[in-house]
Amino acid sequence: MENDEILRHLLKIESEAAALVVDAQKEADRRITESEKQNRILYEENYQNQLTKLENKFQIFKKQIQQNYREELESYKEKISSGDVDANAFSALLNKFITEET
Repeated sequence: MENDEILRHLLKIESEAAALVVDAQKEADRRITESEKQNRILYEENYQNQLTKLENKFQIFKKQIQQNYREELESYKEKISSGDVDANAFSALLNKFITEET
């Protein structure tokens, strides 16, 4: 009977060990899930922060380009309108092109 008691004791210990392993796995799974959840939250926060920064930089850059465009266009308009047109020379040049044979 001593062998039976030893076997029962060993089976009980094995059963307790198996329960500990199952509990440990559940705890590990819970910790992993919680860690993944926290990492996802941090990722989303960082993503949104970077997105906001890039969007702000883009809008600033876009406004600068628009301002440069307006300034260059205004400068070009001023150059065109301030230039003196020699109507006689222009007319002579047109006549030359029209009358030339190609």
